Amino acid sequence: MTKKPIILSGRVRFVPVENVDTDMIFHNSFLHITDREKMAPHIFGNLEGYKDFPEKAKPGDILVVGHNFGCGSSRQQAVDGFIALGIAAVIGKSFGAIYKRNAINAGWPLIECSGIVSSGIKDGDEIELNLKSGTISRTDGSIIATGKPFSDVQRDIYFAGGLLELAI
Repeated sequence: MTKKPIILSGRVRFVPVENVDTDMIFHNSFLHITDREKMAPHIFGNLEGYKDFPEKAKPGDILVVGHNFGCGSSRQQAVDGFIALGIAAVIGKSFGAIYKRNAINAGWPLIECSGIVSSGIKDGDEIELNLKSGTISRTDGSIIATGKPFSDVQRDIYFAGGLLELAI
């Protein structure tokens, strides 16, 4: 097993919209898609202003989102589509409870940071995200904000590659 990094570097994809529900992330008309790779083109297909997100996203990008991201239903595709796009992590002001659990269980790095939207961060910024400390900084080392670091359980699931891969 390849060791995953505890510090992620990437370009910010900033979506400061509040209350983005899972239907906006992955529309229910595509729920028949079960192949993760085929989910990628449909991410944000129901969110005005962001429908071209799949074409603009690059592997390693870090998604920065607003309050209550992923509220609504429990559809796993709303997490898996970002993983298929190669989005390295998501930093948000807050998350819907089920969405947060789905992301953690999938081993996709998720950091809550109440001050991220008002931090001055912009789309296209290059940042580093320290999963252990929760620190979000510019590549010059200046700290932008500090979120909640990984819990021990979240860290274990992340390094295992998902909850179902975790050896108990």
